[in-house]
Amino acid sequence: MADHNDAFLKLAAAARANIKEVSPEEAGKLVKDGALLIDVRDKEEFAKSHLKNAQHLSRGTLEMKIGNLAPDTGAAIVLYCAGGNRGALAAESLQRMGYSNVYSIEGGLSAYIAQAKTQIEASKKSKGETKH
Repeated sequence: MADHNDAFLKLAAAARANIKEVSPEEAGKLVKDGALLIDVRDKEEFAKSHLKNAQHLSRGTLEMKIGNLAPDTGAAIVLYCAGGNRGALAAESLQRMGYSNVYSIEGGLSAYIAQAKTQIEASKKSKGETKH
């Protein structure tokens, strides 16, 4: 986990009280149904890895560029970062700009990856596969 200071964590917690957070599984369903998936991490983080079909708009440019990517303020948008804090702040910011159907992935990319690994392990067990 990143070394976040207390003021940042309090700010992110306050944002969470005002937004809709969804599980990685719920986020996947929203995206499958047509929601725009946006990675709000820095470009270096995005370049290393990101979710399939994710668009990149870092926290630093989100508010300036969102109108080009999502001109419809009623469009479903799923945001994520590494651990959920920046995603929550981004979701709150978009809501303040008038976007009404915004979600943040609870736990961010880390939670998404952890869930995927759990699903893969469960699938292997159900098929009778074991580790060697």
